[in-house]
Amino acid sequence: MAEKKLGIIVILSSPSGAGKTTLVKKIAQRKKYSISISHTTRKPRFNEKDGKDYFFINQKVFKRLIKNKKLLEHAKVFKNYYGSLKENVFNKLKKGKDVIFDIDWQGTKQIKTKNLNYKIITIFILPPSKSELYKRLLKRDQRDKKIANERMKQFKEDVLRWKDYDFTVINDKVEKCYKLIIKYIDKQKKQKQILKYNKKEIKNHIHNLIN
Repeated sequence: MAEKKLGIIVILSSPSGAGKTTLVKKIAQRKKYSISISHTTRKPRFNEKDGKDYFFINQKVFKRLIKNKKLLEHAKVFKNYYGSLKENVFNKLKKGKDVIFDIDWQGTKQIKTKNLNYKIITIFILPPSKSELYKRLLKRDQRDKKIANERMKQFKEDVLRWKDYDFTVINDKVEKCYKLIIKYIDKQKKQKQILKYNKKEIKNHIHNLIN
């Protein structure tokens, strides 16, 4: 009897506004990945739907999920809680479905340290520049400068987490970035060791972003 094929975990992280959510949706649509929909205590944006973009819940319910150890990972980001339900994720993986996560570095770290019996590929997304990131944040949050400025304060700390990921890519053009990510994932799926790549360009870009 052939061994049942398990799904893999792919994680995309980035500073807020760098485009990971757009890329996650594109990968899911074109490559048939199943998106891990997070639970969150933050309020929905104007274009978000409950159960499609997030499961929107209150803090009392979220803290109960933590207490009952129902979450695979969770983090507090910009005063709101985010987390991934174990049951939802594992049900998909056991059926052989590849699951893609749109989470921050805190959640990624938790998943990587759990010694799960699934292949995990982690990818970090960088913006082309700080000014472009700020424009994206203003556009996404309906030109609310206060929210955008709060996220920019976290920028340097988030960017420096790139070293904790298997692969880092600059999202200057979405289609180009998508193709680089898919190429890496397809290669990494076949390897036991983490694939090496040229980090010189990334290091130079990071230097320019934070200085």
